[in-house]
Amino acid sequence: MRIKEIIVVEGKSDTTAIRRAVDADTIETGGSAIPPWVIERIARAQKARGVIVFTDPDFQGERIRKIISQKVPGCKHAFITKADGKGKRNLGVEYATPEVIRAALASVRTEAEAPAELITMNDMIDAGLVGGARAKERRTMLGEKLGVGYANANQLHKRLLMLQITREEFAHALAWVEAQEE
Repeated sequence: MRIKEIIVVEGKSDTTAIRRAVDADTIETGGSAIPPWVIERIARAQKARGVIVFTDPDFQGERIRKIISQKVPGCKHAFITKADGKGKRNLGVEYATPEVIRAALASVRTEAEAPAELITMNDMIDAGLVGGARAKERRTMLGEKLGVGYANANQLHKRLLMLQITREEFAHALAWVEAQEE
């Protein structure tokens, strides 16, 4: 499987894992303190071939994703779950199996400036994704079903908007979550 876009990862181990799964070029950020020359390289790659941001499902990975999204608009995003990225001691793309990586790359999402119908924070509250005893668990399941990864309530809301999750997709995924709970 050849990936046309350039995949942005955190480090060399992530590049190795990506290349075990697919034929792709990568750019490594070298961690969360992304130097300006790396941002410039990502911006050039975005213009030339497109970029898929594929960071670890943890706080630092989310921080890197946000920095890149702010500085290089229009990126695509691939996500894995914490369970799929769990190693013996750490969490990351480098621990995901080739099958998990291929599935994540087959389900990339593209950033958008404004989706047709916005999902509001009130929609999320009504869906039981904010506050309450099971909100975190419901967000985890919803994130997995939509292929956008786990996030806290505010991050999930921003991600749903950024990645153009439609009300229909949201409702379908929410119905799936509710079916799992029964």
